[in-house]
Amino acid sequence: MKAFFSIFLVLLFCSIATNNINAQQKIEIKYSGFLTYDEDQYPGARILTRDDSEQVHIFHSGTDMWCDKAYYYGNENFIEAYGNVKMIQGDTINMVSKYVEYNGATQLAFASGDVVLTDPSSTITTDTLYFDRERQQAFYRSHGTVVKDSSGTITSKIGRYYMQDKKYRFVEDVVLTNPEAEIVTDYFDFYSDTGHAYLFGPSTITTEESVTYCEKGFYDTKAKTGYALKNAKIDYDAKEVVGDSLYFDQNINFSSATNNIKITDTLNNSVVKGHYAEVFKSPEKDSIFITKRAYAITVQDQDSIYIHGDTLMVTGKPEKRITRIFRNVKLYKSDMSGKADSIHVNHESGLTQLININAPGANTAFSTARKPILWNLGNQMTGDTIHLQSDTERDKMDSLIVFNHAFLISKDTLGDGFNQINGKKLVGLFNDDNQLYHVDIIKNAQSIYYFRNENGELVGIDKSKSGLINILINNNEIEEVRKINQIDGNIYPESQFPKNEKILKGFDWREEERPKSVEDLFKDDPPLELPIIKGLDDYIAEEDFFDEEALKNADTKLNYKGLKEKKKKPQNDKKRS
Repeated sequence: MKAFFSIFLVLLFCSIATNNINAQQKIEIKYSGFLTYDEDQYPGARILTRDDSEQVHIFHSGTDMWCDKAYYYGNENFIEAYGNVKMIQGDTINMVSKYVEYNGATQLAFASGDVVLTDPSSTITTDTLYFDRERQQAFYRSHGTVVKDSSGTITSKIGRYYMQDKKYRFVEDVVLTNPEAEIVTDYFDFYSDTGHAYLFGPSTITTEESVTYCEKGFYDTKAKTGYALKNAKIDYDAKEVVGDSLYFDQNINFSSATNNIKITDTLNNSVVKGHYAEVFKSPEKDSIFITKRAYAITVQDQDSIYIHGDTLMVTGKPEKRITRIFRNVKLYKSDMSGKADSIHVNHESGLTQLININAPGANTAFSTARKPILWNLGNQMTGDTIHLQSDTERDKMDSLIVFNHAFLISKDTLGDGFNQINGKKLVGLFNDDNQLYHVDIIKNAQSIYYFRNENGELVGIDKSKSGLINILINNNEIEEVRKINQIDGNIYPESQFPKNEKILKGFDWREEERPKSVEDLFKDDPPLELPIIKGLDDYIAEEDFFDEEALKNADTKLNYKGLKEKKKKPQNDKKRS
């Protein structure tokens, strides 16, 4: 009775074990040319070998596998396959390699030796690959290559493929190349169906036209568009665009930037800043549009010229560059400043134009026209339009011209009066120190001038009219005034000078408007409110590929090569049937 009961328990235990394996869908051998055993070297294994007609054929849970030789451990539901191994899962996954380990309990496969895994839209090539059939994920960690249709070729040290989501995750030494671009990054999420790519860590996107750098970004490999965040910048044609957020469209060679923008043009030695910008780079269009506290900085004669306005535009090729600044424009340089409704700069010719476009009704009998104005040291110049001419070869100021209603004012150095000269046109010349040293007032010239002797004592006040006035200036003081074709004039003692004639018609002293620093360019601007850029979430490291609980529940003696102890290589078989 006891013997019978013991036999019954053994049979019951075996039945339960068999049912568990069946519940796991036991590996099925569809075909084998030869079957042998070697209990000394491979205890519990059936050794399956192909014949001349076909390979060993193995089936498990919807997946077929073929190989030249296999070691099948039935009790553990585990198999090792060698030689021209091929695994096919339905009509979607096809994997070939030299060697495969497969565990039916966990549905985990390990492949090595010239591994190639393909699905309908991509191909993975690597030396070793882990394939989790239950979670439908593939993983490599010793460098691999993925070819994805028109999206290009991706290489990385570590790669993971989420088959159901059509998502790839690449880590370390990641490079994507296609005919339009090359992407180099540390962390790269790529969605196979959409062609969307997410970049994390130091990343570079290189195209024929530009190089984009960021530490967080997005790129649509199909639409050829994307955006860059975190230390983002775009380099093209000797220009660098930096901003908190950069968008780019390779199809039309367009990019835009938001918040804390800086565009550096090394060829023209200039910088443009603001908080919103649009940039076009193409054979037909080469331009920069920038607004929100926009300003340009140009280095000239080891000094910088700052120009600020509501809107700034830079157009043309580097050798034909034009800069335009619109509305409420201010200019500042250490020895010069100015204001105008708009400023136009031709970098090729060196001509800067200060222009006003007065609103209707601005110049009534009860208002003073806000004409363009320029301050050079102690001199204030106004007129309908002002031109500044630079010597582009010497990189210095050359001359200025004030057109229509030209007016030059300088405060008397020791008194309360003002030296004044006006006429139809003013032409001034600058010395090598960028100081006015010669001024001509042409046509209908009038002047009021305070004469002082070498002791600074006021000799008299001169008021006159003439066809032309020639002025020589030294050390910011009028040294000599020559009147040509004088019509009338007189020199008055101060006590006899009529008070109602102390200023000429059109006199407008605007010293309180004068920018005296870079900060003064922005003092009249409304408060600046920048948009909040949310952008991409930070990179989140993936969960472990290997399910430790599943490995623990599987046979501990026979798990993955590279994860557990390596098993012995196959030797000559001892038994054959």
